[in-house]
Amino acid sequence: QVQLQESGGGLVRPGGSLRLSCAASGSIFNTYLMGWYRQVPGKQRELVADISSSGSTNYADSVKGRFTISKDSAPPREVTIYLQMNGLNTEDTAVYYCRYIGRHDYWGQGTQVTVSS
Repeated sequence: QVQLQESGGGLVRPGGSLRLSCAASGSIFNTYLMGWYRQVPGKQRELVADISSSGSTNYADSVKGRFTISKDSAPPREVTIYLQMNGLNTEDTAVYYCRYIGRHDYWGQGTQVTVSS
């Protein structure tokens, strides 16, 4: 079992920045993939960025150059990933979900990000 705890959402003005965090604890495998997804009402959940246990990263085209995903694997059996979001615009408004893929697939509860003037 893996537990995911997200934090860092909120309201920000266009052009502003936010940092999301997702702490994974429990049965963390040596090989895993973690990422951030987002969803707006009426649309499918979409990948924002992900990072593998080896540190390889992948970004949606819409966020390349603005968002940065990173991870911290200390202490053992815990992993925290971060999503640094810069240059936010109104199209980034969504509920952001953390995902852990190891032996099983887990999702966080979601955190709201609202970009508005």
